[in-house]
Amino acid sequence: MDTQRQRIALTGDRPTGKLHLGHYIGSLKQRVDLQTSADVLIMIADGQALTDHADRPETVRAHILEVLLDYLAVGLDPNSTTIFIQSKVSALTELTSYYLNLITWNRLKHNPTVKLEIQQKGFGDEVPAGFMIYPVSQAADITAFDADIVPVGDDQIPMIELTVEIVRKFNRLYKKEVLKEPKALVPSIARLPGIDGKAKMGKSLKNAIYLSDTSSDLEKKIKQMYTDPNHTKIEDPGQVEGNPVFTYLDAFATDHLHVQSMKEHYQRGGLADVKVKQYLFEVLNTFLTPIRERRKALSDDVTYLWGILKQGTLIANQRASQTLNRVRSAIGIDYPI
Repeated sequence: MDTQRQRIALTGDRPTGKLHLGHYIGSLKQRVDLQTSADVLIMIADGQALTDHADRPETVRAHILEVLLDYLAVGLDPNSTTIFIQSKVSALTELTSYYLNLITWNRLKHNPTVKLEIQQKGFGDEVPAGFMIYPVSQAADITAFDADIVPVGDDQIPMIELTVEIVRKFNRLYKKEVLKEPKALVPSIARLPGIDGKAKMGKSLKNAIYLSDTSSDLEKKIKQMYTDPNHTKIEDPGQVEGNPVFTYLDAFATDHLHVQSMKEHYQRGGLADVKVKQYLFEVLNTFLTPIRERRKALSDDVTYLWGILKQGTLIANQRASQTLNRVRSAIGIDYPI
């Protein structure tokens, strides 16, 4: 392998809907940037998606190509990046079963990310067991490819910490350095708030701007965006911190001096929310237009899209199988039959 691409990055998304701006800021941009300096593998996590969509498998299947289109539209190159389907790599399931023996149920219950997602999804006492153990499945996904960096949002750091725990326990228990410890790669803007002002943009929360949104959909959503609730009159001083409109401008605007000027104007009063939102629309529409166009150009060639996933999944199977063989050997279950 090229010495400039010795780092291995593994990341992925659940195919339960199209991807949004939060995904882009959280890890998509990093994946695109890493293509020239790392060996990048990206997993479409359909198996993980089924942990809370078992009764809606058609949703998962329908979004496999939608997620792939989003990947390609933002600039991921299938010639540089391996894109594969989780459920088609059987080694991942077997690795999960071995790792489950190394972690306690109590530890899983106290994972802060899982606890928050259980609350958001309204499971109550009816939490699917598959959902509870999906952090262990993620550990299998990461270690199967010897990933040493994992581009994630800050809400996923507990998942990486759990993976490190499993790696260390496995290597200690079986007295071999079989698995590699990963590190989280968190962007400077780790997440975007929802357009409703909630802490996180999410598909299930219905507060997201999607990469595939039309110009008219984008304009409607921005007009509805939460701002400073105390900025009721134009002349009132407004708050910039915690204001989603300015958070989005910090993330996507290229004219930083103009954004800074707007912030100062807003803070001293005299700048209407509608003016700031109009500028945000211009910024985001400029950003999303080429993504929409690339997406549309690729969407009709279904054979090409499945071909990308077929080739990527073939590569993923070969690499994950090598790790599985090492794991079996370390445990002592590499029977000669």
